[in-house]
Amino acid sequence: MYTYDWMHKNTEELYNQIKDLKTKKEFEDEISRIKKENDELLDENTIALMIVDKLGRNKQNILKIADLKQGMECTVYGKITNIGETRIFNRKNGSNGKVVNLEISDETGSCNLALWHKDVELIQNKSIKIGSNVKIINGYVKDGYNGIELNVGQWGVIEIEPENMPTIRNEKTNNNGTIIKGTLVEIDTTRPFFKDNGEYGFVTNIKIKNHDEIKQLTVWDEKVKEIQQYKTGIQLEIKNIDIRMKNKSTEIHVNGRSTIKKL
Repeated sequence: MYTYDWMHKNTEELYNQIKDLKTKKEFEDEISRIKKENDELLDENTIALMIVDKLGRNKQNILKIADLKQGMECTVYGKITNIGETRIFNRKNGSNGKVVNLEISDETGSCNLALWHKDVELIQNKSIKIGSNVKIINGYVKDGYNGIELNVGQWGVIEIEPENMPTIRNEKTNNNGTIIKGTLVEIDTTRPFFKDNGEYGFVTNIKIKNHDEIKQLTVWDEKVKEIQQYKTGIQLEIKNIDIRMKNKSTEIHVNGRSTIKKL
């Protein structure tokens, strides 16, 4: 269950975190200035949180991706290593919403990063692109279809090329060239699920044996149909797999960027 205490703090409560550093008038004037600079697109609570964070008084934990667990609220630094397609979906009130899924990585692993509605414009105007460093403030974590998912929701903030960005060692820039070869030994039952846009998706698990090691792979959507063409016992080569961390365990995913070939 999510706890939203920090997310729902108002400007007065946030000011109390920095009242020894700024007068109330200075704080309010800075909020007004930032709001005007951003064409009134940011609400006052979000701006107040940005100010508190910049002054080093954000009391949320700064976590590594490998330490993320469902239900957490946290601050995360990372590098954008993949960007998916923007999807438009219908809200319950009849209006359209937008979401785009990115991949964010640090030296401990990677996970899905979901941007919603107005934040999608950061992708469309190329403010965020592959290789961008970002800081997610007040993000919330949930279990997504591809493992742990970090969300920038209504009360979250995303900073691009933030100050004091930590060095990310051995970061993953992409999975091109990551290959698994071996014997297909098992194909699990296909399972349907609902996507965020209300459409159906499909997922299954397969097992590949290479020498004495058996690896389990999670196969998504159109790749599920593709894998059904093959029978157990044949040799496969799967390129551009997606390696993710979930609860400090390694997961291997086969998605739209992956290729499957019979050897």
